[in-house]
Amino acid sequence: MANPGALGALGPGVGHYENFPVASWLCPPRLRPTVAAIYRFARTADDIADEGQATAAERLADLAACRSELARCIDKAAGGAVVPAPERWPAVFGPLGLAIARHDLPTQLLHDLLSAFEQDVRYTAQQHRYENTEELLGYCRLSANPVGRLLLHLYGVHDARSLQQSDQVCSALQLINFWQDISRDLPNGRCYLPADTLHRHGLQVADFEQPTLEVTPDRQAVVAELCAYARGLMQLGAPLARRVPGRAGWELRLVVQGGLRILDAIEEDGHRSWQTRVTLQRADLPRLAWRALWM
Repeated sequence: MANPGALGALGPGVGHYENFPVASWLCPPRLRPTVAAIYRFARTADDIADEGQATAAERLADLAACRSELARCIDKAAGGAVVPAPERWPAVFGPLGLAIARHDLPTQLLHDLLSAFEQDVRYTAQQHRYENTEELLGYCRLSANPVGRLLLHLYGVHDARSLQQSDQVCSALQLINFWQDISRDLPNGRCYLPADTLHRHGLQVADFEQPTLEVTPDRQAVVAELCAYARGLMQLGAPLARRVPGRAGWELRLVVQGGLRILDAIEEDGHRSWQTRVTLQRADLPRLAWRALWM
């Protein structure tokens, strides 16, 4: 599902909405409640879209209710008139409202995240197939990039170059998560493999749907090509980590290096992530810290 990263094994600073740096020790204490509030909102919507046995119609209805609560929350934060309505998810929208008011969060980004979850539900129900990488990046613009932009806003970084590089890092993390999770997503009806890449190698989605399928050079080539694109995108955005000040810059360095390490692990495993899902281990932390230090 919508998800800006691939580092769920990094430790207590990372949660279910993978690689969202939830009030981590690198986050300045004054920002931790806001980061936690954004995370809780994203996780709640992600769970609505992805968890349990609800139908697509039920999921979309709950996401619509979530969007209505977000609108009410934004109105409250702005001091505008709010039509009385029963409030759902008070533990989510209470803190989020405070965060919006305190930091003047760009609220369209929160709506974009909900749009990504809604798209995921619809596309899964329709068995939609992404035609090309460009279409997939359009999804990342809703599902991943808002997270980076919200965090940059909190750190007072607003210039166009930084926003572009943040988008590149976040989109790369989303793509890395897709290629890490092929063996999980396909059995659950979610397919992010772009059709044009498959066609270039003479393959179809069905060629990846069974974990027992043999490892063949054409299947490996598809995963290798997709990972190479994600790596290139990450490398384009990585210089941002050297410009973001203080703890945030160090956290971003670790995020970048964690994403690249996942790609390394997929390569070391033979680019066969339709069979096995690689993860980061605590033993990877010293390597990540060393690489982050020398970025």
